[in-house]
Amino acid sequence: MPIDAAKALAAEPRSAEIAWDHKDVQLYHLGLGAGSPATDPAELRYTLESRLHVLPSFATVAGAGMGVVGGLSAPGIDIDLTAVLHGGQSVTLHRPLPTGGRAVSTSRVAAVYDKGKAAILVLRSEAADDEGPLWTSDAQIFVRGEGGWGGDRGPSERLELPDREPDKTVERPIREEQALLYRLSGDWNPLHADPEFAALAGFDRPILHGLCSYGMTLKAVVDTVLGGDVTRVRAYRTRFAGIVFPGETLRIRMWAGDGRVQVAVTAVERDDAPVLADTVVEHS
Repeated sequence: MPIDAAKALAAEPRSAEIAWDHKDVQLYHLGLGAGSPATDPAELRYTLESRLHVLPSFATVAGAGMGVVGGLSAPGIDIDLTAVLHGGQSVTLHRPLPTGGRAVSTSRVAAVYDKGKAAILVLRSEAADDEGPLWTSDAQIFVRGEGGWGGDRGPSERLELPDREPDKTVERPIREEQALLYRLSGDWNPLHADPEFAALAGFDRPILHGLCSYGMTLKAVVDTVLGGDVTRVRAYRTRFAGIVFPGETLRIRMWAGDGRVQVAVTAVERDDAPVLADTVVEHS
């Protein structure tokens, strides 16, 4: 079996020094669609270095996403990238992210779940600098054809949406070239750029990165519900419920509650096909 769960879980965590500066942050924000309108003061907070703040989902790409990259090459794991999909993501912030810095990122396989016809790897990345912890990030990686060894099936919780109309609904277009731009933040999986590779994975054209729709959604919540204040975000989690293609439009519905926002994201052009589900932004 290409995934040896016991070996993967027993492997020593791997650490690497990561670094980023304002250009990395600006590129990430542009890859999410920030900067339109270009002179809007609300957008300049994402694009102009003299006003820059950092969207907390930047943690998923800081240092080129060492947690996911390191996890997929961990001992006990030998898988075909065409069988891999990003199943879910969570980020917990320990303090606001600086626009530039250096940190040590420690990565490990935190869990391996047997879903029968597939496996789920939980790849955990923790980053800290000289002042202490910065973030903890968990990526849930869905690997088709790798289950069936009789292991722990893991949690299967589903979050019910409030039984009322959303407090806010916004639509965010995905540019045709957006996946190509987002790749420059470090996720080089050809699934998001190469039509031939996408066909091998069962798609008629390249799909958008799940983490791009993840970042776009958090930006929408910050801008719409949290007054544009990224420092209010404490944690953010989602399940990737479906794909979205460049050129489509995300419909983002938000329900504000006590210290959290529940979110549902769908693809407008495909009759509101689910894109993100079980999505929560916890905030101050």
